[in-house]
Amino acid sequence: MYQEKIVLCGASSYEEKYYFNEDFAALPEEIKKELKILCVLFVSEVGGVLTLEFEEDGTLCFQVGSQENDFFFDEIGSGLKIKAVQREKQELLASLELFYKVFFLNEEIEHA
Repeated sequence: MYQEKIVLCGASSYEEKYYFNEDFAALPEEIKKELKILCVLFVSEVGGVLTLEFEEDGTLCFQVGSQENDFFFDEIGSGLKIKAVQREKQELLASLELFYKVFFLNEEIEHA
């Protein structure tokens, strides 16, 4: 169905904006709120732009970038923050990957 990476959501410290892909409108409101908080807090702490993107196989990735002359962007801090979020929000991130695989990639999920 999809060939490229699909952006779930993102935030920019430069434009002070949050983006949510409406293709995922079926997600529960509580999860949408949690994603917004996650993205906005991330860029307010380290700067730059953060997007959460699904790879072709359904893996959810954190993509971080910054403008070329942004000396306030904390590249090391962003890497540490991503690892912390992946640890703290492991269940949420796994659920989002499962949602994507079932509803977008039409994968059959085996019950344990």
